[in-house]
Amino acid sequence: MDNGKPLSSDDEIPLRERKRLRTRGALIDAAMELFVEHGFEAVTVTDIARRAEVGRTTFFRYFTDKQEVLFADEDQHREALVSALDDTAAALAPIGASLDRALDAGRAGLRGLLGSIAEHTRWLADRERLINGDPALLARSLLKQRAYAYAAIKVLERHGADRETAVLAAAVCQACYEAAVALTDAEPDRLPGAMEAAFERLSARGANVRDD
Repeated sequence: MDNGKPLSSDDEIPLRERKRLRTRGALIDAAMELFVEHGFEAVTVTDIARRAEVGRTTFFRYFTDKQEVLFADEDQHREALVSALDDTAAALAPIGASLDRALDAGRAGLRGLLGSIAEHTRWLADRERLINGDPALLARSLLKQRAYAYAAIKVLERHGADRETAVLAAAVCQACYEAAVALTDAEPDRLPGAMEAAFERLSARGANVRDD
């Protein structure tokens, strides 16, 4: 019966998908709780499954290994970055050799990324601490960061940026994001302000150089 009220976002998702998302979320929460309590190396897949009240087989339906739990939202975050970057780059095209245009597009992409993080990632600060304390996790994280940069370069080139400009802009944007993470201890509420401040400082520096 239609009661005149709009469907909630949960109502619009099929029951099977809602169950899948709940199980996935329970596994992420269970894993992160255990990692924080006992350290990454001390926790097994069996421990995670037991805490989430599912079987080991269920765990492997969602994640290839326990490392991948730490990067559970990476595809979603990368999609948010690329989408926002693509929209802004299209409006600024052709970017050509303009580093300012490329950085404006990259900055918009990071805003999209941070919006996705704020919406979907509860454990960012704990995750960063775990990654920074484990060489294998750090190596895996760096590979994923390179995938972000590669995706950004391809978007910028697609909208007319020359190779040098696209690569430099992606590297600067990555540096601004990493600086914000380091300066805020990866606290999601503080990340956007720190990221914007990094860009503003670079912009001011650029203006001073031009004035000289």
